Amino acid sequence: MWVVQPAHHANHAPNISIIHINSIYRAAHLIPIYGSQFVSLNLQHYQTYDSFQKFYVNKYADHHAFEITS
Repeated sequence: MWVVQPAHHANHAPNISIIHINSIYRAAHLIPIYGSQFVSLNLQHYQTYDSFQKFYVNKYADHHAFEITS
């Protein structure tokens, strides 16, 4: 599986931009890389991107994702 992480500028600000809706091909299924520490029981799904630094891209989520990433 591929590993992805958010990009940052030299001053540690997130590298973000606005993209056109037509440039989105399909959604990606991301699996957090948990590391060696326990995950808090209070962690909510909407906090995931802020709580983890790296993610696996799950190319086995469905057959369309597998075809695109293979």
